[in-house]
Amino acid sequence: MFRAIASLLLIAALTFIGGQVMAIEKPNYTVIGTVGDIEYRQYAPYIVAETRIPGDWSANSAGNEGFRRLVQYISGNNDARGKIAMTAPVAQSRGEKIAMTAPVSQASTGADWAVSFVMPSGYTLDTLPAPRDPRIELKLIPARTVAVLRYSGGWSQRRYLKEEQRLLSELEATGVQPQTAPEFARYNAPFMPSFFRRNEIIVDVDKVPEALSANERVAFAR
Repeated sequence: MFRAIASLLLIAALTFIGGQVMAIEKPNYTVIGTVGDIEYRQYAPYIVAETRIPGDWSANSAGNEGFRRLVQYISGNNDARGKIAMTAPVAQSRGEKIAMTAPVSQASTGADWAVSFVMPSGYTLDTLPAPRDPRIELKLIPARTVAVLRYSGGWSQRRYLKEEQRLLSELEATGVQPQTAPEFARYNAPFMPSFFRRNEIIVDVDKVPEALSANERVAFAR
């Protein structure tokens, strides 16, 4: 396990230089438009390797444990015993869905966390090597429309909850309902200075606000 994590850190060191993300694959999306600090995107389908961790945010234990499992998978703990390229972001979200009529809160504890890595686009579910760890699942994420709040800084629970509430409040103010639990997406290695980090909170939505231009709403309708 130590070698797997060390290898990933070396990859990260070569990938994240001077605060810039270099040649690392991310899911494909189209920006529909922005309202205030919220960006609306249309994502194409993509595949993730996902594992679920019980517990709360304490010391980000869920994210750390999930990260370790997934690093081992892409580092060779799979049926092909082959390596899979690292992608961004690393995503973490509550395992349960939320009601369509109310915003979600991460204040409660005890629910599972879903931690995932996006798989490179050259793979399909049929061609990805199967995980040897039964706690890891390969799954297809269908095309989706999301609202995104981007921020830099540390990964503390306090900061995350502050930004999550800002996202949900802005959605409520524009009449947009979240359809899933918010997802915390991290694009940088842990040793990246916090002011260089790209962090995002992502949530599926039922529509885009009326404040978007007519052309942008047409793009959404497609």
